[in-house]
Amino acid sequence: MTSRTRRINPVALVTGASRGIGQATALTLAEAGFDLVVTATTEGGATGIARKIAKLGRRALPLRWEASSRVSADTVVARAIETFGRLDVLVNNAGVVVRKTVATMSDDDFDKVLQVNLSGPFYLARRVLPHMLEQRAGRIINVSSISATLGSARHSGYAASKAGLDALTRSLAEELRGTGVTATSVLPGSVDTDMLEGSGFEAMMTPEDVAGVIRYLACDAPEAMRGSRVEVFG
Repeated sequence: MTSRTRRINPVALVTGASRGIGQATALTLAEAGFDLVVTATTEGGATGIARKIAKLGRRALPLRWEASSRVSADTVVARAIETFGRLDVLVNNAGVVVRKTVATMSDDDFDKVLQVNLSGPFYLARRVLPHMLEQRAGRIINVSSISATLGSARHSGYAASKAGLDALTRSLAEELRGTGVTATSVLPGSVDTDMLEGSGFEAMMTPEDVAGVIRYLACDAPEAMRGSRVEVFG
């Protein structure tokens, strides 16, 4: 009797996967052969993208994730490992923006943006790293923004959080030299998403354009690109 060994697909965790860049990334990685852990702020949002991934013939674990919660990060990573037994790629995509001047932005507004855009990615990266280091393979891709490099009125909190995310990425990349695990960041410009509405900027590219860059970093980019900031202007 011949035994069959089930093929083990690589597994990616994508946050903010219910729409925009996150949804395009999840679907692009599914098409590339990944099984997915997909998070959203609501169970319905996560389940919706999981159904689309299933139609592509890949497995998907939908989870509600609260970016500012350490306990939520614990749960997401634990469920991912319990379900798939591995994590090969982490795409920290979820983000928020509060468009106010420094004079009118509240402390709570500023704290919320930093918690979601900077603390959330740190929480997940720290928790997936033990598994990637044990595998001696893995890729952490942080979705930053061109706003991290440019001054823009009413975007101070957002720009500060994304600049911090870039710095976190570069430092992490140095710490991971020789481990088989890499960290990179993607800096999109004006993408045709809900977040762009009200910004005053014209859309210059689609979410799928950015997802293609993320796929390259997840699948094909050499380790020599560790710590790179890939700017995508459209």
